[in-house]
Amino acid sequence: MSPGLLGFLVVAGLGFALYFLVKNMNKQMAKIDLPHAGEADDKRAK
Repeated sequence: MSPGLLGFLVVAGLGFALYFLVKNMNKQMAKIDLPHAGEADDKRAK
């Protein structure tokens, strides 16, 4: 007995959910502004 259509739909749904989660995560990560190594040293020296 094979999983059939229901198994395929569950796996496909998980794939779509993972795709949108990764897409959203990349958007959120792009918003983070990290200082470069040289800038952090300059600010500590002042």
